[in-house]
Amino acid sequence: MAKQGREKNTKNKAKHSKLMTRKKNKLKTEKEIRKERLKAIIAKSKGL
Repeated sequence: MAKQGREKNTKNKAKHSKLMTRKKNKLKTEKEIRKERLKAIIAKSKGL
């Protein structure tokens, strides 16, 4: 017999995937920022 009512667990899956993409994007931007800071520090040390 077919299940009646709304689909099981689709809301939670959508919410979870949204949160995971947000987390991945945050980590990516933090990595880029860290890289830029290191470049600035290295450039400053070479200038001395």
